[in-house]
Amino acid sequence: MLNLSLIKHTKVYQEAKEEGKQEIVVEVVPKLLQRGLSLQEIAEILEVDVEIVRKAARQT
Repeated sequence: MLNLSLIKHTKVYQEAKEEGKQEIVVEVVPKLLQRGLSLQEIAEILEVDVEIVRKAARQT
């Protein structure tokens, strides 16, 4: 049986993790922008590149 540390290194796990992170960014960015945070501040809080935040902001 695979243990958790081995599963975390699989491609499927990594892709699912990244997809989940992107969904959170798309959901949270508009809320943080409404509260007056800048794109740079949001990127720092979420620990993602500012371009990812910019794209999420355009989707709203």
